[in-house]
Amino acid sequence: MSLVDTHIHVFVRGLPLAPVRRYVPDYDATYENYQEPMRASGVTHAVIVQPSFLGTDNSYMCSVLRQHRQNLRGIAVVDPAISEAELEALAADGVVGLRLNLDGLPLPQFDQGPWPDLMAWLRQQRWQVEIHREARDLPELLEPLLAAGLDVVVDHFGRPDDDLGADDPGFRALLRYGATGRLWAKLSGAYRNGSEGRGFAAAPRQAELLLEHLGPERLVWGSDWPHTRHESYISVERMRRCLDEWVIDDATRERIMGANALELFRF
Repeated sequence: MSLVDTHIHVFVRGLPLAPVRRYVPDYDATYENYQEPMRASGVTHAVIVQPSFLGTDNSYMCSVLRQHRQNLRGIAVVDPAISEAELEALAADGVVGLRLNLDGLPLPQFDQGPWPDLMAWLRQQRWQVEIHREARDLPELLEPLLAAGLDVVVDHFGRPDDDLGADDPGFRALLRYGATGRLWAKLSGAYRNGSEGRGFAAAPRQAELLLEHLGPERLVWGSDWPHTRHESYISVERMRRCLDEWVIDDATRERIMGANALELFRF
């Protein structure tokens, strides 16, 4: 059975760093390092997501993708003014979408500058757009992207507010946009959605609502390995066990880890 971890990061020390960054890990996280927890959790395929601190230099990720074409896909971070030739080169390496990691950054003006041309290319090539942003700003992001005919994947349960959880108005908007049929959510990174265990405590109800409103065919799972800044108490194995708690039906869980992810990430 093919099972996909849709959210891992790879990096080594000494790579060029983004000019603006929140942190830089002081260790290496290679695909080889990931092999043991991958096997232990029954994962057969994975999606590498470009980490924020490497910015738009996707070269290390792509070098890993080229070595493991059958089992890996990539989500890149790019400058919106990127050329079509550069996008096609990323696609040749196994990249199937781009990530908008907007944590702490201004929201893009999608109707201005290079964005309309980039969005047209993404729609034509059926690339997904992955969003990492607090739930309160999701409506402002989802509306223009979905209106442009793009497939959108929202990271980490949609990043609802620590205190509001499933009652966050942005999370509730995310549920409503599920009716478009072009919105996916990642059951991942619950520990990032509230300190002192609040993110984990809120995740079962959030997962229940996402299943109800987006549908089981629009959910995928990710471990968020190597769990940057949370390495001491999070593991792939723990996150895999969490999915059993969030989605108790075996067939639905297998669909989330299997068919959904295999299709969305073009394996």
